Formats: sequence, structure tokens, C-alpha cells
Amino acid sequence: MDFLKNINIFRRNLTIKITQNIGNSKTAKNKYKSIDRNAVKRVLISRPNHRLGNMLLITPMVQEVKNIFPNCTIDLFVKGTVANVVFENYEYVNEVISLPKKHFKQLGQYLSSWFSLKRKKYDLAVNCIEYSSSGRISTQLANAENKFFGAELHESTINSSKEDLHHIAKNTIYGLRNYLSKCNVQFDSFEIPNLDIKLSPEEVSQGKNSIDNLVEKNKKTIAIFTYATGNKCYSTEWWCTFYESLKNTFPNHNIIEILPVENISMINFQAPSFYSKDIREIASVIANTECFIGADSGMMHLASASLTKTIGLFAFTNIATYKPYGNGSFAIDTNVNSIEDCVATVAKSLTV
Repeated sequence: MDFLKNINIFRRNLTIKITQNIGNSKTAKNKYKSIDRNAVKRVLISRPNHRLGNMLLITPMVQEVKNIFPNCTIDLFVKGTVANVVFENYEYVNEVISLPKKHFKQLGQYLSSWFSLKRKKYDLAVNCIEYSSSGRISTQLANAENKFFGAELHESTINSSKEDLHHIAKNTIYGLRNYLSKCNVQFDSFEIPNLDIKLSPEEVSQGKNSIDNLVEKNKKTIAIFTYATGNKCYSTEWWCTFYESLKNTFPNHNIIEILPVENISMINFQAPSFYSKDIREIASVIANTECFIGADSGMMHLASASLTKTIGLFAFTNIATYKPYGNGSFAIDTNVNSIEDCVATVAKSLTV
């Protein structure tokens, strides 16, 4: 296992080194060709990753591209199957081109997905994450008239004062805007879009029914998610203390626990809980709560994408990069805030 892990690390580092100059100003030809905004009809957005959180974090970019190029449809180059679910209600997402999660076990599909980048002609190809080797390669291979590789932010001082410059969902959008301005594209500098899974009214209604079957209908509901992967996961002791403090602070609220696919509860299932493997069903339940509280995770980003106030708890990962935003959302650094401080901050946010 360690041998395979080391091989994978070596492969990743080698790929990064090989691809680091793809798309830079010295190697790209005609990098800033003029683009007619209204003539852009087909756009490829690349984020070859299979994780739920990473797919949700590109929903702002997909919305941004559609806002700038209203006549376009969008293809996505991703990995795995979760993007099909995340972008189910994005009418302007035309095709999701997916790399299989297991490359060598599904080699035919893997190669076919890469070759498909040459079959279609795009007006613009966008790489969502600058340091993604596969993202840079796919953008380079794409049969596209114009290509954005995600490095433009470092060439610009225009946005250097923005507080959210380093957020993973936002910084490439700022870079894309800078790139397009050099391509003579005129557009309004509207607000960065929120994460959005675009729940239908029917889905939201079904989520309300699910909550009504769990708790009292005449109370507002707070959702908590007590699980996370690796060192992002707080201990059972921490969560049990937090849960007791939350109950004491909000005696007139329902508190429900959203369970992970592993069906694990760090509060030992003390609260009414909701379990589903359907991410849209989970999002529809969260959409009917007053707020969601959880550690940095795919579920935290799903809560944000449900357009609910999301309070992220951070101890190890970079807050500036991954914090939830929009709809009154914010992050709490639990390294410098006690459990009592955290609950007090939640209480203050819900009275605003």
C-alpha cells in the first residue's frame, strides 16, 4: 500500500513538473485574441476531479461563464459521476464528459473521454484550477479557439485588494475576468455567483416534508453535520459538548443531524437524524433549515449550494480558500474560538 502511495505521489509530482508551463505567456500562441462575446456558443469547462465538494465549487464558474456569454452552452470535463447530479438542473450544461475514477480498470472509457476533447469545436476552453495538471492538459488538448489556463490572476494587480481573492471558487473567476478583458470582452463586473445546486421547487417541497416528519413543524430548524474526513473531523467529545451547548442556547429550535454516507454520528445519534445517499435529497432538506453547521467537507459545500446560511468549522484547512460564502454564511476558526464562543457566534448570526 505504501509502495503504491509513493508511486502515486511520484506520478503526481512528475505530472505537475511536466505541465507547469502549459499555457503560460511564453508558450501560448495568440493568447489574447479578440473575442466576440455574442458569438461564443460553445464553452468547455475543465475540472477533472470526482469529489462532491470540488464539483460544487465550480458551480460559480459555470454560472459566471453563462452570465458573460449568454448565447453559450457549456460542456464539462470532469471525473466520476457526481457532476451529472450536481448540474442536473443546469439547462445550459449540454454534456458532461467524465473520466472514470479507476483509470486502468476502465482504460477504454478513460481514453475515449480524452479523445472526445478533439471531436468538438469550442469557442472557449476554461481550466478551473491553475495547479491541476489534468485540467491544464485537457485545456491544452481541447479543440478550442481560445483557452484560459487559470494563471491570469498572478499577472494582474487589479484585484489585489479583494478579501476573497484566494477563495478556490472565486480566484479563477477573477483571473478569467482579467483574461477576457485582455481579449476585448466587455461585461458587467457583477457579484461572484454563489455555489448553487439549483434545487427545483418540487425538491424543496419534498425536503420540507422530510423535516416535518422528523421534528415539530412550528419550530425553526438548525442542521448539524458532525462528520468529516481525516483531521477535519472533530472528536465525539467536542461534538457532544457543542451539541449540548447548542440545545441550551436554542431551546425553541429543532436540531437535526445530517448523516454521512458512512452513517456515523459523532454525537451518538442523540438528535433526530436524516440519512440519504441522494445528494439532491440531502440538499433539499438542508434548504429548509435556518442554518447548517459543520466542519469543512463536501457536505458543508452542499449546504452552501442549497442556498442556506452555512457556518463552517475550521481547524486544519485554509479558511480563506474553502470558507462558505453567500446567504449570510461564514467560517469559524476553532483553534482560537472555544465551543462557547462558537455557539455564541451562531446565536448572534441568527438574530441579525
